[in-house]
Amino acid sequence: MKLGLSILLVVTSVLMIMLVLLHKGKGSGLSDLFGGGISSNYGGSSVVERNLDRITIVVGGLWFAGVVALSLVLK
Repeated sequence: MKLGLSILLVVTSVLMIMLVLLHKGKGSGLSDLFGGGISSNYGGSSVVERNLDRITIVVGGLWFAGVVALSLVLK
């Protein structure tokens, strides 16, 4: 059980990092520092952005549930 939850936590952590980096930059943040400002000028579909937001929220919820479940198992 501990191994499965640890794997889930690692996978969701990597997914969260990737999904957050895919979001469009809003200004002079870190995404613009790494080249996000160049690609954000070309724009994208608002449907894609909404779906990316939803996927990020779901993965974040899974990550949080994994953290809570792993802490309960280890306790």
